Amino acid sequence: MEGLAQTSSRTIHGTTRNMKITDIKLNPHNPRVIKDAKFKKLVQSIKEFPEMLNLRPIVINPDGVVLGGNMRLRACMEAGIEDVPVQVAHLTPEQEKEFIIKDNVGFGEWDWNQLANEWEVELLDHWGLDLPLEFGSSEPIDKEPTRNPIMKITFDTPEQLQEAEIEFKEIIDRKYTGAFYTINLG
Repeated sequence: MEGLAQTSSRTIHGTTRNMKITDIKLNPHNPRVIKDAKFKKLVQSIKEFPEMLNLRPIVINPDGVVLGGNMRLRACMEAGIEDVPVQVAHLTPEQEKEFIIKDNVGFGEWDWNQLANEWEVELLDHWGLDLPLEFGSSEPIDKEPTRNPIMKITFDTPEQLQEAEIEFKEIIDRKYTGAFYTINLG
């Protein structure tokens, strides 16, 4: 099977094939992770619907390093899958970096009203969609918050900031997955 992607004026060819999971290398520079309950949902999703992997193969470079699908690969390992479909992409190092980021950027937005009216809430949750707390209630869902919540904490020294930054990141990533935050020395 032959895959094709357009970039600038060049054409990049990639081949899709099955590969032993032990021959694929997780990318140590992957900037995105899925943790805890969400990761468990991904593992369960792959166990329940492994055919999806054929439709969305893991993208690797010719050295077997993952460019797209690090978390799916980890979930496949957790699920005990031995072979997975991969697409080998022949990209320059700069294109690899660009692909890694663009593959993980979510450009679209969910139409919450359509989802609420045309889909089963339990299935959406089971499939791993993060539903707003008010989803499924009779109240209309605001697509855009009226304002961004702000919390300001000031540190006196760079050392205090550095120590706190590590702790804040762990807490925010664990409890408020996907939250955007900034930490500054004031």
